[in-house]
Amino acid sequence: MANESTTTSLNDLIAPIVQEAMFVASETSIMPGLVKQFTVPANAGKVLQVPLYPVQTIATDAGEAQDLSNTEISTGVANITLTEAGIMTTLTDMARNHPVSNVVADLGKLFGEAIAKRHDRALTSLFSSFTSQIGAAQDELEVKDLFEAYATLKANAVPGPYFGVFNPKAIYNIKKTLTNTFVNPNASTVVNQAMSEGYVGRIAGIDIFESSNVVEDSATGVTNGIFSRDALGLAVAQNINIETQRDASLRAEEVVASTRYGVSVLHNSYGIKVLGDNQIN
Repeated sequence: MANESTTTSLNDLIAPIVQEAMFVASETSIMPGLVKQFTVPANAGKVLQVPLYPVQTIATDAGEAQDLSNTEISTGVANITLTEAGIMTTLTDMARNHPVSNVVADLGKLFGEAIAKRHDRALTSLFSSFTSQIGAAQDELEVKDLFEAYATLKANAVPGPYFGVFNPKAIYNIKKTLTNTFVNPNASTVVNQAMSEGYVGRIAGIDIFESSNVVEDSATGVTNGIFSRDALGLAVAQNINIETQRDASLRAEEVVASTRYGVSVLHNSYGIKVLGDNQIN
């Protein structure tokens, strides 16, 4: 019995797999660091209600001993509904007990990247919900599009900072014409590996990032986004959970990673959908 491998021996690996997956997820995601994040406590229901406050009008002048008129502040609400996503792989006893690489690190990396992509893509898919639009699906992006987006957000008193997240093919034309004119990254902007590697630079007051998680709409177009942090919300009830289930006849373990999260547009006027082509030429 001393040489017998049991499920307990695999369970001993769960904690380091979770640790690795959490690290990889945080290092390979861009969007969570650019939007409003909410933590959903246990037993709080699966719908998080976020109060929304409108941009207020300008304060009025008042003479000495003159009453101010009452201004009603009405709030809206954004409902963020939790959903589950996951990934499963089968780890055979042979692969677990006689690996040629670090199984813990491999599974952690696989699961972490999968969860990070799910969160990022859920958020970038909301770009199409923004009220304002710039560009067309078949047009190459130009620098003037960034200046137009900044002016639009600023004129509408949208609070900064402003972020732009683009598909690499869409931002290519701007990069090739302005290679040496972007401001270098700074510590307050670049907070993880993905943001560091995806950070293109700042132009027109917008921090520009590129990510393959901005999924192409069609063979010729993609919807990118320029937005304020308050435009989108991400609620997380559980970042990553790892579980195992034994399949004795297969001599293997099913290893499952799951997450419970929700995304929503908070202020659709706080962002701009930027349409562009996805051709490199």
